Amino acid sequence: MRTADFDFELPERLIAQHPLKSRDESRLFVVDRHYESFTHTQFNHIINELSENDVLVLNNTKVMPARLIGTKVDTNAVIELLLLEQTESTWDALVKPGRRVKVGTKISFGEDKLIATCVKEKEEGIKSFVFSYEGIFYEVLDQLGEMPLPPYIHERLEEKDRYQTVYAKEIGSAAAPTAGLHFTKPLLEAIKAKGVEIIEITLHVGLGTFRPTSTEDVMDHHMHEKVYQITETAAKRLNEAMKQKKRIVAVGTTTVRTLESNYTNQFVPGIFRTKIFIYPGYQFKTIGALITNFHLPKSTLIMLVSAFANRDLILKAYNDAVLQNYRFFSFGDAMFIK
Repeated sequence: MRTADFDFELPERLIAQHPLKSRDESRLFVVDRHYESFTHTQFNHIINELSENDVLVLNNTKVMPARLIGTKVDTNAVIELLLLEQTESTWDALVKPGRRVKVGTKISFGEDKLIATCVKEKEEGIKSFVFSYEGIFYEVLDQLGEMPLPPYIHERLEEKDRYQTVYAKEIGSAAAPTAGLHFTKPLLEAIKAKGVEIIEITLHVGLGTFRPTSTEDVMDHHMHEKVYQITETAAKRLNEAMKQKKRIVAVGTTTVRTLESNYTNQFVPGIFRTKIFIYPGYQFKTIGALITNFHLPKSTLIMLVSAFANRDLILKAYNDAVLQNYRFFSFGDAMFIK
């Protein structure tokens, strides 16, 4: 299977540079897998696609203000860090420009309110750092950091919260689970009032999730390992839903990866790591429908949705979305695959 099989033409003008004024007024492209048909509506009409036999599963991860801009302590050269993941006492980060930072390099942020010391150089340009600061790390980060918007977004985000879901709770992501950005609290309340059960899980999103695949052969691609958590309550409710043969509607590809990674004969509570790679040919065990955004060409995400529907149907849908001027990627419109 070739990575090029998941490519498509996308005019740059369709890459959404900012969120809409109202979250739930984005457009919704509905794909019916059985009839291989498409319909077009507005996201707040997603409630019409759901029933009391459905379970809506959300990823409640919260994005860190993970973009830090500082200076090298010895030369005052400007250095940018993008925090990815904490491992015990160190943080992995992408560095720009990477060549200026070696083991032992110290970087100052906010007039020495935060000092990063490089302690290890890893693969793919990732380096590990130890931080020194006073107080609580996430409070310092909130004061000094910026939201880590994807590289294809060139406009400044006026409101930080627009790159968070309204149900974000567990801080730790380097990027937003963007399918959830379309929900408002009133819409979620209306969905709940309709009898739809809502369950939250957590998978912290890394930037690797959104990168195009660089290998020619899909099978040669290396997925980054990520941490996820399912609470005892969530596992119990998910197992009951499976037992009752309810339809599990996953909000976002991160939710899909969490559910499919965890389930064997049942869901198991705990904190785990996954590097599951879902591409066409994969047999889904848990989900019956998927709410997602429009993804980058040749990315693992378009491979995942192609596995859930089929590649030809998804590429046909994407081409139709281009013709219909849908907005793409993180701040773009949504797709419901049923």
